[in-house]
Parts: sequence; structure tokens; C-alpha cells
Amino acid sequence: MKTKAVLELSDLKAIAAAAEAEALRNQWAVTIAIVDDGGHLLWLQRLDGAAPISAHIAPAKAHTAATGRRETKVYEDIIPELAVAVADALIEQDYEMDTEGLDLAYQLTLRVFFRMLF
Repeated sequence: MKTKAVLELSDLKAIAAAAEAEALRNQWAVTIAIVDDGGHLLWLQRLDGAAPISAHIAPAKAHTAATGRRETKVYEDIIPELAVAVADALIEQDYEMDTEGLDLAYQLTLRVFFRMLF
């Protein structure tokens, strides 16, 4: 039978303390979210000065990283390049990059990105 390691409360406290120390050292006003390998929230800590919305964003970002098995920075790096490629392809097909053209490029970029994920 296979077994897997799980985070215990003492682990969560140690990880959160290290994350808080790093945030304070860099003067980052952030929310710390720790999830398990299934993306389930185990710890949430909003530091002083962190935007209230970060209490929603941090768990979602942690969930994405855990279930996607990669840092969310990968997605941040892919999307702009993908959007430019989609817009260039539309321009080659004589689409104008006005409001409608940009909206189409946005929708197609999301569709391609979604298919890349799944």
C-alpha cells in the first residue's frame, strides 16, 4: 500500500512563520495561503496592510499551483505571449484590432489557454 506525507499543524505553523518572515523582510503586504496537494486550504493569514481581496486571491492562486503542479508564474508568462500570437494571427486574417478585434483575441486566447491546461 502506498502512503503519502501530509502536512501537520506544526508544519503549517513553521511554513507560515517562514513565509511571514520573508514577507516582512521584503516589506510585502500579502496574504499567505497554504494548501495540500489537492489544493484544499489548510492555512490563511492576511498580513497587516494586505488588500482585503488578497484573502480571496491567495487561496485561488495556491489551489491553481497545487492542482496544476506548477507555479502560477508559468501562466503569467504564457498568457501575454499567447495573446500576442493570437492577435498576430487575427491580423494576418485581416481582422482589425479595434474593440471587437481585441475582444475576439481575448476570447480566443482564453480558449486556447484553457485547452492547454486540460
